[in-house]
Formats: sequence, structure tokens, C-alpha cells
Amino acid sequence: MENKILVDMKIIDFLDELASSTPAPGGGAAAAIAGAMGAALGSMVARLTIGKEGYEDVEDLFNKKLKRTEELRKELTELVDKDANAFSGVIAAFGMPKDSEEQVVARSEKILAEYKVAAEIPLETVKACREVIDILNELGTKGNVQALSDIGVGALCALTGLKSAVHNVEINLAWIKKKDADYAEKMYKELEELTEVEEIVAKLDDDVKATFS
Repeated sequence: MENKILVDMKIIDFLDELASSTPAPGGGAAAAIAGAMGAALGSMVARLTIGKEGYEDVEDLFNKKLKRTEELRKELTELVDKDANAFSGVIAAFGMPKDSEEQVVARSEKILAEYKVAAEIPLETVKACREVIDILNELGTKGNVQALSDIGVGALCALTGLKSAVHNVEINLAWIKKKDADYAEKMYKELEELTEVEEIVAKLDDDVKATFS
């Protein structure tokens, strides 16, 4: 299965690809884009705060967080293509020969290994989106008052990316747990810890809205 390169596409071309009948790109790529937009909005607010009069006390904080939001934006952008191509290994593994007992065993082991890859890549998206949320929450309403709505939008984008990527992890874990229950259980626990975030975003959203009233 040929790997796709999506990140250099025009937005309209990417959306056409997303809307097509091909299975990838799908929700996982969309999740990574949502997370990348959240990180980008965090970077924008930081840049609109740094060097501005009245925000000298938080300039060091915003400089530090800007470096990390830019790293996360790059990571999540790369995950768009990584996720779109993650399932190609599973498809290839299912196409392996199974004419002998040895081939059946090798095929089964390869399928399991590729399913784990397909689960671990969206887990990277979950982790990155969670870090974006934590950073935006730390910045809170400390930044440029003219851009605070973008902190709220960024957090909501990152939350969408996180929750969406969880679906892609879990759909692969549904198959993995039949073959490796311990591995699946460990990942389910990790997901549970990473996804305890909705109250954080809701509180940040309320704080942002309060600045408008």
C-alpha cells in the first residue's frame, strides 16, 4: 500500500482526500490536525504577548511555552502522515502467505505487531494533544487580552484531537486484546490517565469567556 504525503497539500485538496472513499486519511489524521491547530494557536497567543507593554511579568513564561508549542505543532503535523499510513502495515501483514503452519504463525505474529504500531501512533497524538492542553491551561488568561479567545479555541481544538485520537487507539486495541491482553490493559490504563482532561478545558473555557463579560 503506497504511503500518502498529506501535509504539503492545499487545505481544499486534503479535504477532498478526507472525503473520498479511501480509508486513509481518516479520523486519525484529522485528530492530529486538530491538535496541531491547538498548538499553533498557543504559539500565536505567545507571539502576541511577548514584547508587548503590560505583559513583562509573563514574558519569560510565554517564551518558554512558545518553544514547546512549536515543537508540539511540528510533532502533530508529522503525525498527520504517520497516522494516515499507520494501517498500511496491518493490511500488508494480512496479505502474507498462510500455506504452512510456519507461515500461519509468522503471519499472525506480524499482524499483531502491526496492530500495535497502528495503536501506538494515535497514542502519540493523544499524548501530544494532552501536553498542548496542559500548556494552554498554564498560560490561561495571562496573555494578550486581545487574543484570549484563541487560547480557548486552541484548547478546544486540542481536546477534539485528543478525544478523536483515542478512538483510533481503541479500535486497534479491540483486536490486540484478543491476542495480548496484558499489552492492551496497559494501554487502556495509560489512556485513562491521559484523558482526564475535560474539566480542565471546561474551566479554561469559562475563564476565557469571563474576560469578555
